[in-house]
Amino acid sequence: MAKRKNTEETDEILVEKVEVAEKATSVIENNQKLIFGVLLGLAVLIGAFFAYNNVVKKPKMNKAAYQLSQAQFQFERDSFTAALSNPGGGFLGFLDIINQYGGTPAGNTAKYYAGVSYLHLGDFNKAIDFLNKFKPAGGIMPAMKNGALGDAYSEMQDLGKAASFYEKAAKATDNEFVAGEYYKKLGMLHENQKNYAAALSAFKTIKEKFPKSVAGRDVEKLIARVSALAN
Repeated sequence: MAKRKNTEETDEILVEKVEVAEKATSVIENNQKLIFGVLLGLAVLIGAFFAYNNVVKKPKMNKAAYQLSQAQFQFERDSFTAALSNPGGGFLGFLDIINQYGGTPAGNTAKYYAGVSYLHLGDFNKAIDFLNKFKPAGGIMPAMKNGALGDAYSEMQDLGKAASFYEKAAKATDNEFVAGEYYKKLGMLHENQKNYAAALSAFKTIKEKFPKSVAGRDVEKLIARVSALAN
């Protein structure tokens, strides 16, 4: 009797397994079109991603970098107006590169160049606007961005902001030349404002951390001068 009962239980388990398998199969069969559609959609998305990178994104980045070269050339010649709008040879200026290729690395770089160009041309509000849009990377460019913003605010006589950006610039890099230069600007700005303690701190930082920089060459004189003024 017990044996028969065990046999019945075994049969029931087998039936349940068959039913589960059948249900699973029926779910797949009944939703075959949906599953196929989802898989196809994923395949299309993956394919589109690679196609966009290879067919659209990379060529666009290459075009932007190519266009940037002539504007950079004019910038290096101090021809800032030409660099912004008409560098010649059918090339785009920084402003058009930003408009057409703003999302590319070259478009981002053009924002920095445009900001510095406007700084040289005396349009400090536009300089600040473009510099704020620039997204720096690496060990030097964050310092260069903040330093240029410091220059712009200094020219506008907003000396509090100028000092803040010079300090950011100086602390943003370990490059001896760049950091030393912005600590010197920071110190001289504080000295001009008769904030001698802050000026002395900036100059002493150059002496202690960046003695081999260009700013370090005359830092002893700067320290001596500010110390005399402080007394």
